[in-house]
Amino acid sequence: MTDLAGLWRHTPRLTVLAMAVLLIAGGLMAVASETAFREEKVGDVEVQTRILAATVTAALSFNDRTTAGEYLTALSASPEFEAAGVYDGGGDLFAAYTAPGMKPVLPMAEPPGHHFDDDTLTVSVPVMQDGHRIGSVSLRTELESFARRAERYVGMALLLAMTLLIVLVLGAAQAALARANRDLAERARDLSSANQALNAEIAEREKVEAALRQSQKMEAMGQLTGGIAHDFNNLLQALSSCLQLVGRRAKQPSIQPLLETGQQAIDRGAKLVQQLMAFARHQTLRPEAMDVRDRLLGMADLLTRAIRADITLETDVEPGLWPVEVDPTQFELAILNLTVNARDAMPDGGRLRVAARNRPGEGGGTDLVQVTVSDTGTGMEEEVMARVFEPFFTTKEVGKGSGLGLAQVYGFTRQSSGRVEIDSAPGRGTAVSLFLPRTAKPVAAPALERAQGTARASGRRLLLVEDDPIVGSMVAAALDEIGYAVLRAANAEEALGLLSDSDLHIDILFSDVVMPGAMNGIDLAHTARRLRPGLPVVLTTGYSEDIARIEGVRVLPKPYRVGALAELLDTALAAGGAPVQPGA
Repeated sequence: MTDLAGLWRHTPRLTVLAMAVLLIAGGLMAVASETAFREEKVGDVEVQTRILAATVTAALSFNDRTTAGEYLTALSASPEFEAAGVYDGGGDLFAAYTAPGMKPVLPMAEPPGHHFDDDTLTVSVPVMQDGHRIGSVSLRTELESFARRAERYVGMALLLAMTLLIVLVLGAAQAALARANRDLAERARDLSSANQALNAEIAEREKVEAALRQSQKMEAMGQLTGGIAHDFNNLLQALSSCLQLVGRRAKQPSIQPLLETGQQAIDRGAKLVQQLMAFARHQTLRPEAMDVRDRLLGMADLLTRAIRADITLETDVEPGLWPVEVDPTQFELAILNLTVNARDAMPDGGRLRVAARNRPGEGGGTDLVQVTVSDTGTGMEEEVMARVFEPFFTTKEVGKGSGLGLAQVYGFTRQSSGRVEIDSAPGRGTAVSLFLPRTAKPVAAPALERAQGTARASGRRLLLVEDDPIVGSMVAAALDEIGYAVLRAANAEEALGLLSDSDLHIDILFSDVVMPGAMNGIDLAHTARRLRPGLPVVLTTGYSEDIARIEGVRVLPKPYRVGALAELLDTALAAGGAPVQPGA
């Protein structure tokens, strides 16, 4: 309560006005919604009442109370009708129906029209024959239950409450910041001897605030791009599987170039999505202890081919560099992206320098390894430098850059627990530095790759877990064509039901990571291993912030080709397992 009172005390008048407008707007929206709902309800019930009036016309004409009662009893099929009554020309009750537990109709006719009573609506219409009124019909229905009304308004109420809280907090924060700046300004005016120090403090505060706003903007953009990348990867996977199935079944040679062109477009889309996910820090990294010096020196030939003959490449990598724990592939891609950007910034040639050195932590801070790629190119304006890490932002001509290179560098470094700094000015060149934390893990010797053969899928039963129906259908069809007997499950709960059946033989589990429900693919893999020890498991994902290390589980990024999936499944099955027996 004290914190809320403090927020309210420091909230400026403009914020209070904004809150009042929001409350009034919310109230007007609620009134408008309730009015529209009641008008629609009256219209629906009036139509039902007129249908009932037309139905009982003959019964009233012939004074047939039994038939009129049967028509009313038929209303019991709809639980929303509580009671109904048919009245003769004198207004006396002719026939009636009352739902169990409900209040009966009045013995006298209601006046024509409608009226509301608590949570009920009663509509009365005359019964006409040959232009003469021979009676009337009244129909009472439930207006709306409390649960339904809460369902209609709870979302609006929560949204309004959250908006008011955000406005209140932002207003209080703005007021506190303005007050702090006013205090600093007053101190600067009153204490002339400390004027320079106070101005420096204000400048530093503004710099920190600008950095915070930039960080928040980049974080919001990362969340947005990460979500888009997930859905886009699923679309690419469905298209890729579909094209590969068509390619397997189509025999006309003229179709093959079209299919290959389509697959190339999908591969380009997958590469763009991978760079977006790198910026969003949602890519699946495979970090390992790495020798930065060996890696940079080993890239010398690659970097030389990436630049032009009029650019001189210099390397300055000090001996004794500390190891860092990063994804080596993404590290090389980041250095290559910086090299390409530096090359394009030197249209008339120049010098490209790649340097690395140790940066001991100050005051007990973390030890860092600094890797810097600098050029003698055109440099950047301050406005451009503030946006260079945003996805799709580029100063290059159309078709000469996607604007995702520095976004990948930013996302990779942040996801590796490091940071990026950039120093540039027009005509002075640009230097981009990656600061990566030192690791205590030893650098492992390079592992020898094992040759993989063709998948022997015939007779194997595979459990496919995929919530996207399009992707699931395409992948199931591809697996069926390879030779697998495919069982389908839409989520982890369905998959566990199949895995719990001891009479059902399953050779391998292939599951998406991101799924609706309480369990994701990683949780499913853990549980499946407990239910069936030794079961081969392969996971696939187009978006995941954290792939757990599960022994024997392999991860295939989306979108993938059927051949890559077949090889990975074959590798997972290579440890053993028997094919599906007839009748299993």
